This record gives sequence, C-alpha cells and structure tokens, in this order.
Amino acid sequence: MKNLPQNKKIILFDGVCNFCNDWVNYIIKKDKKDIFRFVSLQSELGQEIQQYLGIADRGIDSIVLYIPNQAYYYKSGAVLEIAKELPYLNWLSLFKIFPALLRDSIYDYIAKNRYKWYGKRESCMMPTPELRRKFL
Repeated sequence: MKNLPQNKKIILFDGVCNFCNDWVNYIIKKDKKDIFRFVSLQSELGQEIQQYLGIADRGIDSIVLYIPNQAYYYKSGAVLEIAKELPYLNWLSLFKIFPALLRDSIYDYIAKNRYKWYGKRESCMMPTPELRRKFL
C-alpha cells in the first residue's frame, strides 16, 4: 500500500474507545525507538488499510497491527506483537504458549465490554501538535 511508512509498524485502533485511546497514549510514551504509527479504524485511511488487507468484512472493531509488506495481526496476536516492542510489557509474549482461540476469547470478552467499563467518545481523539507525527 502506497503512502504508508514502510519502516514503521502501524496500529489501527478504535478511535472512539476510551480504553483504546488510553492504550495508544501509553504506547506513544513507551515507544522510545519510534517503532509505531497510529490510525483509527474509523478513518478513511483505516478503512483503506482494512480493505487492502482483505479484513474489511470481518467486523474487526478494536485493534490491528500492520507491518507493511510483512504481516498483520489482530486481537490478542496484535496485543502480544505490540507488547514485545515495549519496555515492561515484553514479558507478555509468554502468553503465546496459549492457543490463539483461548487468548482471543479473553480478548473478545474485554473488547465486548470496553465501552461499558471505560466509556466511548463522540469522535476520534485529535492528537496534539507534538504527537501529530505519530498519526497517519
């Protein structure tokens, strides 16, 4: 896909989810190696990336990690791939010993309840000028 940084890992996230936005902010703070870029699933670019990956019809509504020209991950796989790049969270990759079906069922439970537990925004977050370069 053109116009995407080829040397960055792209996180597609639910832009109206408070929980998801808190995690994006956490990742930005811990991403000292400048590995990640972010785009909301609801944005035009987010929709284009999902279409390009062939996952637009899967109803993914929480997180996708796209590594241009290599792979993409979603649900618990995305979380574990992101965590292995972050200090203090890289130990979470130990959970890969569990089958994806089990990990994803836990992930789905949290995703299903995230709006009820953490709330929902009316619109996607607007990054501050200093953070704008992290968003596509």
